[in-house]
Amino acid sequence: MKALIDRNVGEDPRLEAFKKQWFENKDCLDIGCNQGLVTIGLAMKFNCRSILGVDIDSGLIETAKWNLRRIMRQDKVATKNVKAQELSDSPSQSSPGEVASELSNGNRHQDLFKIVSFRRENFVESMDGCSEQYDTILCLSVTKWIHLNWGDDGLVTLFVKIWRLLRPGGVFIMEPQPWSSYKNNRLVSEVAKENFNTICMYPETFREILLDKIGFRSVELIADRLVGTVSGFNRPIEVYHK
Repeated sequence: MKALIDRNVGEDPRLEAFKKQWFENKDCLDIGCNQGLVTIGLAMKFNCRSILGVDIDSGLIETAKWNLRRIMRQDKVATKNVKAQELSDSPSQSSPGEVASELSNGNRHQDLFKIVSFRRENFVESMDGCSEQYDTILCLSVTKWIHLNWGDDGLVTLFVKIWRLLRPGGVFIMEPQPWSSYKNNRLVSEVAKENFNTICMYPETFREILLDKIGFRSVELIADRLVGTVSGFNRPIEVYHK
């Protein structure tokens, strides 16, 4: 589940904290993509080579696909309006043929359908076929839900699979929820309640696990408090380098 963002803020504040070099011309994976808005925003802002959003909820994946189509439609309309205004203001600078060509080819987001994709997937379900194929992997406000639903074993599976899917020099961006958030959600299901009582790997130990057990070579903290996030979602974001 992605963080709730203040509706008065146009762009997810987390995107402001990210570095262009983590995404530009990179193959990316967004685990727990929810409605796909962060996934799409990354593709548009940083020009990813490709980005796949996965989520266990088929309804959210359908919404993500709908959001992609909606954003593409809005972008096409906005581009046509701008081009029409430019033609009206400066008729001597462009021929009708040139304007038509720009309308069909000038949309900077026209290839989003080729760049962004969404798939329903239980990410911790299987380790089959795990091999290096991504430069950047994101896991934003997701670790708690995996932990509560699959326990410590599920969390370790998540971390190991991410490591295996990252290419050498790859980046893992994680926004872990605090233990207090676990407590608030431990009763959402019997499975969560049972796992909550058996968890031994607390969020404050994730860094040690990822560095000393999984094998990431370094970590950096890129956001301690994000302006524009709803209260309760101002969590640190950690970036691990393979």
